[in-house]
Amino acid sequence: MFSDPIFLLSLLAVFGFIGVWIYQVLQDTLTDQSQQIIYIAGLSSSLVGIYRIFVNAGDLGSVLLIGSVICLIILMVGVFTKNTLLKTTGKGWFVPVFLIFVVRTFAYEPYQIPSGSMIPGLKVGDFILVNKHSYGLKINRIGNAFSLSADPEYGDVVVFIPPHVNVPYIKRLIGKPGDTIGYLNKKIYVNGIPIQQELISTSEEETFLKETSGNSNRVIRIIGGSASYPEEFFVPADHYFVMGDNRDNSSDSRYWGFVPRENFMGTGELIWMTWECWTCLPSFERAGFIK
Repeated sequence: MFSDPIFLLSLLAVFGFIGVWIYQVLQDTLTDQSQQIIYIAGLSSSLVGIYRIFVNAGDLGSVLLIGSVICLIILMVGVFTKNTLLKTTGKGWFVPVFLIFVVRTFAYEPYQIPSGSMIPGLKVGDFILVNKHSYGLKINRIGNAFSLSADPEYGDVVVFIPPHVNVPYIKRLIGKPGDTIGYLNKKIYVNGIPIQQELISTSEEETFLKETSGNSNRVIRIIGGSASYPEEFFVPADHYFVMGDNRDNSSDSRYWGFVPRENFMGTGELIWMTWECWTCLPSFERAGFIK
């Protein structure tokens, strides 16, 4: 995100417009016309920056932190200069922006499911809430938590940054450090023991199975026949093995490797809305906790 020149230009433009506004307020030269121009230009630059954040799957938390600091600076300038407009504006923006930053960073953050790798549990267009404190509190997506934290467990629906791309993924945790993961005939073996599966339904195109590991019970989907090439993976220290529930249509640890412990962001907690396309109406029929 911060390597995107368009985003950086929009961010610098916002800083510039805020600086001009503060200067004119302090010099008592701010007119209605100049305030309107600054507002429109600043809003346009902000919208460009927000658009680039979504294009790059950037970390909105970092932007909210920057916004909180800017609002605090405006507030402090207003206090020291005894300027009522700056003080009121800074306080009015700092409180909501900082609260949003705290909630998104340390409590819950919304995400939209972009692919079918977790079908049938999660479908394209599902909006979910991610529990950001499942594995400890941290500000950046990647890095060690600064609070006491639990480690990921078998069957957790985990949200993380994979090693090959800086974009959040959501998968099922299959293997922990020191485990040997086997994959043969579309069955998973953890340290030589197969994960328990129970047939739910089958057809020529696909099969749905109930799978149990740890405290997790979920439904997985496999496509076509049962034959597959044998694969075996040894999970190194401080790394984890993840897979999608849609086993034959998922980019996961079988292809790009293991997830470092510090890359975990949290767990998928619940579906709160489904919006499949821009021309579709939002639906709440699938709302509920993620299994």
